[in-house]
Amino acid sequence: MNHEDAQQVEERREPVAPREMQQLPRDEALRLLGSVPLGRLVFTQNALPAIRPVNHLLDGEDIVVRLNDGATLTSIAPPAGEAGLVVAYEADAIDPLTHLGWSVIVTGYARLVAEPAQVARYQDLLRPWVAQTMNGVLRIQPDLVTGFRLVARPAVVGAPRAAGDAGVAALTARGTGAV
Repeated sequence: MNHEDAQQVEERREPVAPREMQQLPRDEALRLLGSVPLGRLVFTQNALPAIRPVNHLLDGEDIVVRLNDGATLTSIAPPAGEAGLVVAYEADAIDPLTHLGWSVIVTGYARLVAEPAQVARYQDLLRPWVAQTMNGVLRIQPDLVTGFRLVARPAVVGAPRAAGDAGVAALTARGTGAV
């Protein structure tokens, strides 16, 4: 989103009622994570947290991302046969106008993929978004999966409603209010 797009969103933003957070079961959280192409990889660099936006795919429950040879993670991730590097991965889809959507955070162990056939398979399936040579493949095996959905609070009869909730209320009234 560029500066002009952000400004337009801010100008159109209407006040909305506070949202409720509903916990998601593991399988639903992973399904949602697999439904979007971009997430954020969180790792430690020089004893400080670092975050990189990356595109990904899900292979079973594993999150797979590609790395360039100069990537920090390529140099600090242990070889495939050793204990992995603890990382977090986050993806979401939250509407900036309605404040409805979901977020998923996975914590697990990341390992470089070394098997040439698997590397080739992931190179075919996962195209980088940046113009760099991507030779490394990182697989994150989820240990802890947490997810939540932001939903509109049920309307209270006679209570004033925020302007931005009018559309949500109309959808809910028709029975199609699933986010």
